[in-house]
Amino acid sequence: MRSFCRRVGPIVTSNVPGFYKMTPEERLDFVKEFADLDQEDVKILSNTGAMKMDEVDRMIENVIGTMPLPLGIATNFLINGKDYMIPMALEEPSVVAAASNAGKMAREKGGFNTSSTPPLMIGQIQLTNVEDAQEAKRIIEENKEEILRIANEMDPILLKVGGGAKDVQVRVLETIRGPMVVAHLIVDCRDAMGANAVNTMAEGVAPFIERLTKGRVYLRIISNLADLRIAKAEAVFGKGEIGGEEVVDGILEAYAFAAADPYRAATHNKGVMNGISAVVIATGNDFRAVESGAHSYASITGRYGPLTKYEKNEDGDLVGRIEIPMAVGLVGGATAVHPTARRNVKILGVKTASELGEIIAAVGLAQNFAALRALATEGIQRGHMSLHARNIAVTVGAEGEEVEKIVERLVAEKKVRMDRAEEILKELRGES
Repeated sequence: MRSFCRRVGPIVTSNVPGFYKMTPEERLDFVKEFADLDQEDVKILSNTGAMKMDEVDRMIENVIGTMPLPLGIATNFLINGKDYMIPMALEEPSVVAAASNAGKMAREKGGFNTSSTPPLMIGQIQLTNVEDAQEAKRIIEENKEEILRIANEMDPILLKVGGGAKDVQVRVLETIRGPMVVAHLIVDCRDAMGANAVNTMAEGVAPFIERLTKGRVYLRIISNLADLRIAKAEAVFGKGEIGGEEVVDGILEAYAFAAADPYRAATHNKGVMNGISAVVIATGNDFRAVESGAHSYASITGRYGPLTKYEKNEDGDLVGRIEIPMAVGLVGGATAVHPTARRNVKILGVKTASELGEIIAAVGLAQNFAALRALATEGIQRGHMSLHARNIAVTVGAEGEEVEKIVERLVAEKKVRMDRAEEILKELRGES
């Protein structure tokens, strides 16, 4: 295993007191010496794209640069009768093309219809060391109004725009450490994702709950299983548009496989998240929170299953649906400060976090449908590998027309490998 502490040039340790106090340039210079980077390496790492270095330095700790992702636009999306162009930030080939193609197929039957529940998030307050858990639960429930009042004092601005703490729900959990009482503070976050507001409110009510119950509060933090904040999308894919009855049946067989087998469901849902995470990242939202919520929601019944559902309607067309937690926002966080994220929100033209969440759900359904259709027809590799082959061709040094010639050969031979690409490039250049 490679050690983080190794001798490269004059620097021999990763133990750097005060590293966080350095400027980004000073940190990068230190890393340059530690990792034996050359000037080209430093140039690439210090390129911050649309952001200024001081802006980047304010976003996270120990900054030395940025890590750009390709930004594409998925076209053809008609959602609730309105046209959208969808910014998607990711590194995986074929995803944007597949989403665009799925959007085109859905248009023929009216596009995507979406809806969502109110933007409610859950703050958990973990109460321990109580003599009688059921009695503590009763006491908390009796004092719900006072708990809500204290919580809402923490964020009067959220309250002013119609949000704020709305309810308190209490459970008793049996754990390996004994019974625990867990209070759920239900907060309407409006157009914010809500983590800061919810965490602040949970912190604010914790001392009051301790005094009421004579217990000890440990964790007081948001839950990323946002099962009260659900986005839904539905679309009809005409059998004629997607390849006929056999393709419809093939997709239904693939869905049945995912519904019966968690091993398949994991990959099925990865296809959903290909689209969802790409839009979440592009809009500066927390893709880790969204992914965590999605996968936990997929197993909320006690068995991991698919996030989408498919059936055949009376006309023989395919009907696809998705229901997924969608904790995204338009205010606060990177969405508000990242210049590219702000422009991507502008491209979408969304006015509320709920609208954004519904669009993201539609993209997730489209992406999953596209993957299942590919699997039910020519297989997932054909389109994916042609784009992967292009990356390989460029990696081995191909330029201009050489790239397309190498891609054509790799795909035709079904040998999308680095060594074969190098051989073809030598042939093209007449090298032995």
